[in-house]
Amino acid sequence: MGRRLWRFLQVLVEDLDAARHRDPAARTRLEVALGYPGLHAVWVYRVTHRMWREPGLRLAARLASQAARAATGVEIHPGAVLGQRLFIDHGMGVVIGETAVVGDDVVLFHGSTLGGKSMTHGKRHPTLGDRVVVGAGAKVLGPVWVGDGAQIGANAVVVKDVPADATAVGVPAVVRTRPASAPAAELVEDPAIYI
Repeated sequence: MGRRLWRFLQVLVEDLDAARHRDPAARTRLEVALGYPGLHAVWVYRVTHRMWREPGLRLAARLASQAARAATGVEIHPGAVLGQRLFIDHGMGVVIGETAVVGDDVVLFHGSTLGGKSMTHGKRHPTLGDRVVVGAGAKVLGPVWVGDGAQIGANAVVVKDVPADATAVGVPAVVRTRPASAPAAELVEDPAIYI
């Protein structure tokens, strides 16, 4: 039990540091821990996801996730699979569907949706690779794949796969690849510049 608790605390600290690393307005771990609703939603998700894996606790997991939604403005289905160090900036209006898979070191801005576009059972939500950035108001819909390091521009509507290190912008989104001669982006390049 002690080892599990230690690992859980390590994950919480990773989440705090991810927010501080990706948000220039974040000053201290305490400020982030107390004042970042996206982080609070991720923390509740980490508990509800464990509950979701136990069939007898699924209703309780859904109710807890809805309570977190009411408190934070972020809706994360407990069945989704989220990687490490996810940072949800501002948070309000973010939706992550049940069959979504999100890699490590991903940034989601406010109003973004990882949603479905069909009413059938099975995989209906997107899969995001590592280091993906989803701009404010962007919608990634259906069982599409977004490759490592890709960026989704603000208000884009993605309904087709996006290759690694590419940028998708517009409605419907058009993929633009980064030229090989282009310098590597700093930590998080603002996807809104592609609008």
